[in-house]
Order: sequence, then C-alpha cells, then structure tokens
Amino acid sequence: MKSIGIRITLAATAAAVGLALVIPGVSGAIDSPAAAPAPAADPAVLAAAAADRAANSGYDALAKGPDESFLRRDVVSGSGGFQYVSYERTYRGLPVLGGDAVVVTDAKGAVRDTASALGRGVTLTTTTPKITAARAETVARKQLDKVRQLTPAQLAVHAGERGDRLAYAVVLEGVKAGAPSRLHVVVDAHTAAVLDVRDDVRMGTGNGYYNGQVSITTSGSGSSWSMTDNTRPGIRCGGQNGAAYTGTDDNWGNGSGTNLETACVDALYAVQREWDMLSSWLGRNGINGSGGGFPARVGLAEVNAYWNGSYTNFGRNQAGTGQATPIDVVAHEYGHAIFQTTPGGAGSGNENGGINESTGDIFGALTEAYANNPNDPPDYLVGEEVNLVGQGPIRNMYNPQALGDPNCYSSAIPNTEVHAAAGPNNHWFYLTAIGSAGGGGNPASPTCNGSTVTGIGIQKAGQIYMAALNLKTSSWRYVNVRTATLRAAVNLFGASSAECRTVKAAWDAVSVPAQSGEAQCSIAPGNDFSLTVSPGSGTVQRGSSVSTTVSTATTSGSAQTVSLTASGLPSGVTASFSPSSVTSGGSSTLTLTASASAATGSAAVTVTGTGPNATHTATYTVTVTTVPGGDDFAVSLSPASATVAAGGSTSASVGTTTTSGSAQTVNLSVTGAPTGVTASVSPSSVTSGAGATLSVAVGASAAPGTYTLTVTGAGSSATRTATFTLTVTGGGGGCGSLPAWSSTTAYVPDDLVSHNGRRWKATWWSTGAEPGAPGSWAVWSDQGAC
Repeated sequence: MKSIGIRITLAATAAAVGLALVIPGVSGAIDSPAAAPAPAADPAVLAAAAADRAANSGYDALAKGPDESFLRRDVVSGSGGFQYVSYERTYRGLPVLGGDAVVVTDAKGAVRDTASALGRGVTLTTTTPKITAARAETVARKQLDKVRQLTPAQLAVHAGERGDRLAYAVVLEGVKAGAPSRLHVVVDAHTAAVLDVRDDVRMGTGNGYYNGQVSITTSGSGSSWSMTDNTRPGIRCGGQNGAAYTGTDDNWGNGSGTNLETACVDALYAVQREWDMLSSWLGRNGINGSGGGFPARVGLAEVNAYWNGSYTNFGRNQAGTGQATPIDVVAHEYGHAIFQTTPGGAGSGNENGGINESTGDIFGALTEAYANNPNDPPDYLVGEEVNLVGQGPIRNMYNPQALGDPNCYSSAIPNTEVHAAAGPNNHWFYLTAIGSAGGGGNPASPTCNGSTVTGIGIQKAGQIYMAALNLKTSSWRYVNVRTATLRAAVNLFGASSAECRTVKAAWDAVSVPAQSGEAQCSIAPGNDFSLTVSPGSGTVQRGSSVSTTVSTATTSGSAQTVSLTASGLPSGVTASFSPSSVTSGGSSTLTLTASASAATGSAAVTVTGTGPNATHTATYTVTVTTVPGGDDFAVSLSPASATVAAGGSTSASVGTTTTSGSAQTVNLSVTGAPTGVTASVSPSSVTSGAGATLSVAVGASAAPGTYTLTVTGAGSSATRTATFTLTVTGGGGGCGSLPAWSSTTAYVPDDLVSHNGRRWKATWWSTGAEPGAPGSWAVWSDQGAC
C-alpha cells in the first residue's frame, strides 16, 4: 500500500473560531450610512481598554512600583468569549525578564482574572552595569560548544525568587552536546554570573508513521506544485534546507518509510489536523494564536525530532526504516510552538520544561482524537508507533510510571529530567479527560490518593488546558498550572460545574497541592468585583494634596459593599476616601495629603477594596516634592524621543510651566545636534506657561546613531533643561516615511521600520536582529509589503 497525499483545493479559507490580534490603540471608526445600526463593540477592543486600565492601576496580581510600566503585547480570544491580554513589564525603560502578566476579560469587557510571573514591584538599586555587553556575550558563548549566530546583549532586569538583578540578555544559536540549540542566556550585569539559561529547542523522539491514503492541502496548478499550505499561513514541508518540496503533479509520496516526500505527507496531514482542532475545539486561531504557523523539515540525520523556536524538524528511527512523523509526534513538536507563543513564552528550569513537554503530549493526544484516523486510533500513548530500540511508546499518559516516569507530583520534580517531569501533568490531563475508571476503550488510571475521578471528555479538557495556557506566565510551575486550570474551568463552565470539580479532583489525584486564593468549585457562583485607580499616579508638594478616582465594577453575581483603605503611604502622608465605602459599580475620591515635613520621593500606595465575598487591590504612585522658593519654572518635551531616517525630519512640543512664584520670560535654545542635523526652537522666547516647537531636520549625509539634544530655557531667576533623544537611521526606507532597519539601532516594541520592501513592527527589544531572518520571528512582525 502507498501513502499518497491528494490536494484538496478549497475556494474558502478555513474558518477560525478565535480572533487574535495586537491592538496598538483604539481602532478608528468607519463611516456608515446614518440608517445603519451601530456595530457591536469589538470584544478585543473592549478587552484591551479594560485590561489597560487594570494594568495601569496595578490591579491585584499586576502590582507594580513607581518606576514600572506594562506594555501590551497581544490580545487573543479563546473559548466562551474570553479574551486574554498579555503584557511585558518595564523598569525605567528596561525590559523585566520574569515580569510578564495576563489580564482575562469576558465578552462584555469586564476583568475576570489577572496573572503575573512576579506579583510585586521591582526592587533595584541601580541601572548602571559594571561589566560591558561584550563581556556578557563572552560569558554567554561558553554555554554552547559551537556558536553560529549571536544576538547582541541587551540590558534588562532579571526578576526572580531570589531578588532582582540588573542583567544582560543574550540569544545564541549553535550546537550543544552535538544537538542544535537556540539558547537564551541571562548574565548578571554586575558580577558576570549566569542567572538563567533557557533553550528554545525542545527535543522529542519518533520514527516513520503510516496514515494510509490521506488528503492534504498543498498549492499550485498545472505541472507546478508545492507542499505549501496557503490556507494555513506558515505551514509547509520540505528538506533540511527549509525549502518546500515541489513536484509536477499533486500526488505525493510512495508509502515508503525511508521516502522523505512521504514523511512530509504525514507531517502536513498531522499539522493540518492540529490546526483544525485548535480552531474547531479550542477557539485558537492557528498555531501561534494569530492566524500563523511554522514550517516543518524532514530528513534530519538523527534519531530525534524537535522544535527550535522557528520550525519543527523530524528525523528517523534507529533502524532507519521509518521517519519520525506520526500524528502525535508531529503534533507534540507543534505543541511546543503553542507553548512558546502563549503568554510567558517558554520558561526555564526542569519543572517548567516538564510542563512544556507535557503540553506537547497533550496536543498530540488532542490531535489524534480530532483526526480519528482508523490507521492510528486515538490513545494516550506517546509515539506508540515509534520503535527506537524495540520498546514501543516513549511515554504513557494514563500510567506514566509504567515507562519509568512519575505519576505523582513531589519535591523531586524540579530536579527531574524534563521528559520524565511531564508525568504528573500528563496523568492529570488523562484523569480530567477520561477519568480514573477509563472507558470507551481507554484503560483505568491509578490515582495517587486512591480517589475516584470522573472524566469530562477530551474536548472539554482541552478547552480548559488551552484557556490555562492563555493565562501562563514565564514562572509557571505545577502549582501555577493547577490554579490556572481551575480559573479556566470556572470561567468556561462555572464554579458549580462538574467540570470544575473534576479539574480539582484530578489535581488532588496527582498530588499537586491546593493553593491559597485558588478558584473554588462552589455550589453557586460567587459575587465579585474589580477595582481601578485613575489616574494611576500624581505629584504633591509638601503642605498640599492630590486626588484620584477609585472605580469599582461588579464582575459576577450581585453588587456588594466595598470598604476602601490605603497602605504603603510615605511618612507624613495621610489618605482619605470620599465616600469610604461604595456599592460595587460606584466610585470614590482618594485624597492624599502631604504634611510640611512629609518624606519626599516616590512611593507605591496600595488601594485595597474589601467586600464580604472578595478583596482586590490597585496601585497608585505618589511623588512628594518640596515647596520651591521664589520664581521658578520647568521645561518639558513631548515626545522626548524620535527615530528619523536620513533625509527626514521630526518635531516635538516644548512646554514651560511656572512652578513657583510669578511667570517670567524664558529664552529657549537647543544644542547637541550632530553633523548633518539642524535643530531649532520657535519661538525662541516665551513667557513661562507658554509653549514652543522643537524642529529637527536630518540631512541625507547624517551618520546613523543615537544623539542627545538639549533644550535649554534661560530665565531671570533660573535655567532649566530637557533632553530629546534622536535616533538617526539609514535613508532609503522604501515605505514612505518609515525608516529603514539598521543593524546598529536599538529597537523597542511597536517601532516600525522598512526592510526588503516590507513593513515590520517590533514585538521585542533588539539590536541587530534582522527582520525576516529565521531567528527573528519573535522580534519582528511582518506588516505586509510597502
């Protein structure tokens, strides 16, 4: 028999249940006829607005300090109308590694949950490094046997259980112990010690698989065909050079276990079923959640299969008689891609790595169940068709210990090899989906506490696990998976549901302990509320006061009385609320009053709302200043920085304010413009309280680089300055006014550049990471042709 792939040509794009998009701001309105009804609010826009308010307020798990901000990364929808809004944290402009967070909203835009890898503010004494970036790169290089490519070190904050450290983050690609590696190394910027190491390459094992005669989606016409799936962007299959296999007709493979075209038939069939399962069952749009996927390669000359952060790669069995492309092995490797592209990315440590491996196994089981291929009936054995050394499957989900892996969680898991550390999570998923008694052709499963667990079916178990992944943070451990899946079960099915009780019973059955504050499976839904503070910060002089509005909203059940208190106040500062308690849905005014001797500086004040059924917190940053004497003024710039291509120009508003005494005449000037750049302020003289414009013109010959322009205001009683950071890039962007990408420019999220005739948007901090390069997929987002 032959395994032959026959292309199905579809005129319509495959339906996607989930919506996944990044929203930089509120979308513009579209004109419509007056008679047309107002369109329903976009759930993603509602989610982004509500989540941003929560993030700015430091709501619950998003607690933050006075020098911190949250940058929205993504808005992804899931089952049940829930939206998952992910954030990265910054401290004084530096990315915080381990500071990521997620806000969950419902279909009405109400905040339902928060999760954070940190759950507190950053504590750091300085942002000045003691070692150079070059030394950090030298330390990082020692983590690989051979380095093929290195992304320049970026200064960051490493936030961890043992405290916060100024650090350099370095990404390397190369070889370690004979295997491919894409390594993230975090180096202490003071001591040069290695603080953390994480490898994007996730290894698996497998051999050739036989799906029978199947239909796969390819592309082409006439006598020109390609194993590229244009209906699922990013999905294609080919050899080790990364190019998709091509042919003169649309019949692929010959059924041989050594034929690589046949291996691609199996790989495409598996990932296409996984893509459809994600959409139909779990509400996810593509592998990456944003309608995209990743290519597959076959012909790896190893007894292995892996995901390297950019593509999946499949080898062969030890006998050389079959390729590692059965459904569950292929879906397992793409499961690593799902883990990496959900909030928090791929974390570090063996316990997190074990959860990552188990996630691959879970998506393998889900894809087998969805495909329901009679040549490979769905089961909960991993790689059961693989015969590396004649011993059958490589992992057992209903009884992991049958293959030497732990069934139950224990303190040994953090030091257990990652594939073995997958055992308890695999066991939990089986108990949740099938139950301890088995059934439907599935075997019984022993529990660690002797209990009985009733399954809810694999589709519901998958929906809960996918929703939990959308709550993931970089610090995930087994206890975090427990709390996230319980939250997901309550959100999707209700606190009084059988699904919630099964999720809890299954975690108890694999010995993952209950956590303080975890969602409860109650008989009736509880009453709950949310709390925000707007504005989230303010400045007060000694002897004066500042106010902000504390708003509440009922998020479930009935309204309740919420009592408001404030803590963390600087010495000499008092707080009062008017009123001191509200019915959820109402608001109060918080007034902070600083005495004449109040401690100066910034502090994070925690606003707590306490109700009979719930307690929530938000953060307000107050800065206490001294009372200036005499006449004085201040100078400010908005924006305070810009990136301009050679030959372009930019401008900024110069603001002046009278900070004490009477207004005075302020003479404005600008210095620091490099060769080829001209800068001027108009008008050159204002009365404090008035504004002016800083104009900057960058000549075609200006050298690329970052420069500081200083705007000076000279008055009769004082001289004040403000700085403007100008980044000059090479000209010839090719996308209108967009600057061309430069290998020497430091980019931050949301920067826009042009490169190779396309627009690119930065999704992470980088220097030297080329848009479109294989290793830059997580740094740049393709925005289309110019």
